[in-house]
Amino acid sequence: MSTDRRTGTAPADPTRMHAVTDETEAIVDLVLDYSRRRMLAEDTPLDKPFSPAELNRLAGRTIDEQGIGARRALAIFEHVLAPACITTDHPEYLSFIPIAPTNAATAFDLVVSASAIYGGSWLEGSGAVHAENEVLRWLANEFGFPSTAGGVFVQGGTLGNLSALVAARESARARLAAADPEASAPRWKVVCSSEAHSSIASATRVMDVDIVAVKPGPDGQLRGDAVRAALEEHGASVFAVVATGGSTNFGIVDDIASIAALKDEFDFWLHIDGAYGLAAMLSPLARDRFAGVERADSAIVDPHKWLFAPFDACALIYRDPDAGRRAHTQHAEYLDTLTETPEWSPSDYAIHLTRRPRGLPMWFSLATYGGAAYREAIGSSLQLAQDIADEIRRRDGFTLVRDPQLSVVVFERDGWTREQYAAWSAKLLDDQHAFVTPSSHGGRPNTRFAIVNPLTTFEQLTSILDTMQ
Repeated sequence: MSTDRRTGTAPADPTRMHAVTDETEAIVDLVLDYSRRRMLAEDTPLDKPFSPAELNRLAGRTIDEQGIGARRALAIFEHVLAPACITTDHPEYLSFIPIAPTNAATAFDLVVSASAIYGGSWLEGSGAVHAENEVLRWLANEFGFPSTAGGVFVQGGTLGNLSALVAARESARARLAAADPEASAPRWKVVCSSEAHSSIASATRVMDVDIVAVKPGPDGQLRGDAVRAALEEHGASVFAVVATGGSTNFGIVDDIASIAALKDEFDFWLHIDGAYGLAAMLSPLARDRFAGVERADSAIVDPHKWLFAPFDACALIYRDPDAGRRAHTQHAEYLDTLTETPEWSPSDYAIHLTRRPRGLPMWFSLATYGGAAYREAIGSSLQLAQDIADEIRRRDGFTLVRDPQLSVVVFERDGWTREQYAAWSAKLLDDQHAFVTPSSHGGRPNTRFAIVNPLTTFEQLTSILDTMQ
């Protein structure tokens, strides 16, 4: 047996990590057993963050030259690292926007990783792209887009909004050049509500364009008359208007129909940021709130929010997919075999190249359960939000900040300070009762229930209210 000239020992097997051996089989069995127990558990705790010092003490050193072995590594994850992560699919996780992946979607996420599928091109992953596109067509049809609409699954709403706005600007540039090849481009601008998601401001910074933040009405909705004033003031420098289809803080849906009607008079790209709320269009309880979405040039919705998929997935849909392709196709000699074909390659439709087929877990779940199950689950959250809002109105010492449009319920405990909300929230989590964080609006502190999990109950919510003494 040869020896390593540097150490005088037998060399390590370079195939050890990849070959199918008894060790490999044991690792797979360990991981699948843990995954099965986790996915089928009905009593997974909320858990909570640990301090860096606690994690250093409890986990110890896990990375060295020889490895600590799969059994020990998984034990550290299960008993130290995982309990230091809040369980985002817990029915009493009610902060930010939770997730609630179906059992089928979570299980199939394992399949996606195990299958080693590349989701960036038709050449390498046509079967996966076909399945993802079926989901995108289903969503596009729900949103009233034409049958020719299409898009791509990206990482999250921030990347989806950025990609859509880049395509919007490229379309404006092309339109300007076609009208007057000698014309110089203006300082481009995006019009949106002053309460639009922070990702819109982030996108404009990345793109080095200006944002025109328009004050919404007293009810938080952006309306066409306010947008009209911005369009008249800023003229052709406005290349896009962003309407919100369910804000994160309140679940407010802008008056999309009145904004979309302005396309009859002004030339702009209408984008719908529906990362959280656009899923509500699937339910007859909320569909009417989204009139006008069918006229948009692009829209996003995050399946990992209210469409019951695991992290991370955002569906970006273009009315005219060619606009997305013109803006985002990357060109290089080694990519010519992919880009010089008519086939649908997802890498052409957003700011990415390498991608996993992150739409497949939703495809499997939707194919398994059917659209009606999704409508029912979304409708249950909409109804629960109305029910708990009514309960808050009835309770002395509580104020409902605004009637919920979707499934976010914002309320105040009368007289409480920021410090009281913070102390209450921390105790809820320490007691493993619930995860409900403080918020604010208009300088006033409050808190909110963000309800997307069909396992969340009215009784759980009222028990949280009972702790606010």
